Amino acid sequence: MEPSEAQQPILPLNAGFPLLGELLQKISSLDEAAIQAALAVQAEKGGRLGEILLRQGLISADQLASALAQQFGLNTMLRLPEEISTFFVGKLSIASLKKFKMVPVATPAYSYLALADPLYFQQADDLLRLIDWEGVAWVLTPEVEIFKAINAAYDQTRSQVADQVIQDMDEEDPASILTAIEETADLLDDTSDTPVIKLVNLVLSQAVREGASDIHIEPYRDRVKIRKRVDGILYDMYTPPRHAQAKLISRIKIMANMDIAEKRLPQDGRIEIRIAQRNVDIRVSTLPTAFGERVVMRLLDKSNTLLPLSALGLSESDYQHFRQLITAPHGIILVTGPTGSGKTTTLYSALNTLNTPDINIITIEDPIEYQINGISQMQVNARIGLSFASGLRTIVRQDPDVILVGEIRDGETAQIAIQSALTGHLVFSTLHTNDAASAITRLIDMGVEPFLVASSVHAIMAQRLVRTICPDCREPYQPSPELLQLAGLPTQPMQASTELQFYRGRGCPACLQTGYRGRIGIFELMQLTPAIKNLLLTTSEAGRIKEEAMAQPDGGMRTLRDDGIAKVRAGITTLEEVFRVT
Repeated sequence: MEPSEAQQPILPLNAGFPLLGELLQKISSLDEAAIQAALAVQAEKGGRLGEILLRQGLISADQLASALAQQFGLNTMLRLPEEISTFFVGKLSIASLKKFKMVPVATPAYSYLALADPLYFQQADDLLRLIDWEGVAWVLTPEVEIFKAINAAYDQTRSQVADQVIQDMDEEDPASILTAIEETADLLDDTSDTPVIKLVNLVLSQAVREGASDIHIEPYRDRVKIRKRVDGILYDMYTPPRHAQAKLISRIKIMANMDIAEKRLPQDGRIEIRIAQRNVDIRVSTLPTAFGERVVMRLLDKSNTLLPLSALGLSESDYQHFRQLITAPHGIILVTGPTGSGKTTTLYSALNTLNTPDINIITIEDPIEYQINGISQMQVNARIGLSFASGLRTIVRQDPDVILVGEIRDGETAQIAIQSALTGHLVFSTLHTNDAASAITRLIDMGVEPFLVASSVHAIMAQRLVRTICPDCREPYQPSPELLQLAGLPTQPMQASTELQFYRGRGCPACLQTGYRGRIGIFELMQLTPAIKNLLLTTSEAGRIKEEAMAQPDGGMRTLRDDGIAKVRAGITTLEEVFRVT
């Protein structure tokens, strides 16, 4: 579908159309002053009045669609069906549909053309002729709904042809991988016929759609396995033929600007792509194995918004204590846990809470996972000698109030971080330890004196991520007596039912039949009280420190497992999930 004349909307000649500003005033809280201010912006910079007001946050997308529908005498459809027919995918260009903000909607009950901009009426007529839909009704729909439907239709079609793509790889010319490597603005817009490119695009788009955090490409003796990690669990995706391995990995290396000829040494690269209006940063790591190179891609969706501290899953008491700790004028706050346990998200949420114009916040990270306005962020670069330690030395000369060190990996970084805390800076960082008490042992093993740890570290918070029960298929159930006994809960069903009700997910399409959808944190917050600091001067044994923290007079530290069981009691997760991660 291409416009037959100009690329811009054709303005209607009918002067009887009501003014958009007047309609918006009737259906929103806009006043005349806001309309005049937007008209002044329009006169100065051009653009459409509705789009200007939408960018300014003065109206919603639904209000704009309703006003346009009234202006042009059309019906509105503010939400499109989740499942629509994809009959048009082979007939219409995805780029043209997005350009003119329209999509044909066909369900068993009705058919209509959904469009966000009625001024593209000539292009809409062209589209309807192409699919033999002349005479079908038009409805006004918000732009975001249009794009969501377009992306879902084309993405679904890609998924349906996965087996055919893998079969086509048998007949592909090995040299063809070195051609057709130019990237499009949106990965879903890539219409390349090369099977390996189709497969890579399919894998990436499906992983992003399903919220995967990692993609694994694993070579074995007789096959190649492609897997995705969703909510911390690995699931199989595809099994392309063994001979397609080299083409597949070469394609990924080309996208990541890596050396495709070097197959004996590990390599790291980076891919920045756009999938369905979402900017995705992909960290690529290759590892030579006995059967060829293994590739792991870590996906970071930059369009994800930062979670507020209150949404992380902290209990009310831990939340209040942590809020108080992050407002301290100096000291170190550590977050510990294995890779992928949400440490960085917690620290970013803390920084976002502190991010005000009167505070200077500087970070050094590897990689920069979220970009936050008002915070200066520095990327570690080992190739030019910019490490956490050297970067931290520079940061302290930039007059910071708050410093985030992505990870304390060695004694040098630990020493500089502690000196920074002792000289009036609030320092956030992470460590890879199993629990909060072990972080103290780790710092001392790195060569930090116990008295320096006691005087600089204010708190250590260990965390894990547990999967939450899918709300669409949540149902009551009774765990096994063994699990209940392990959790210290009543083992008799009748007795248990009088105190609490357990839930699990039955499994449905929304949760990929797993019973879980989404994740939430479980936490272990250990504040270094005077008693613990005194203990540090005599021992660094993690078990003894943990006992002291749990024996504090204010109720003591709640362990990871205890916090997880509290979330089981609240119906958020299951005992099986808590014991899996703790």
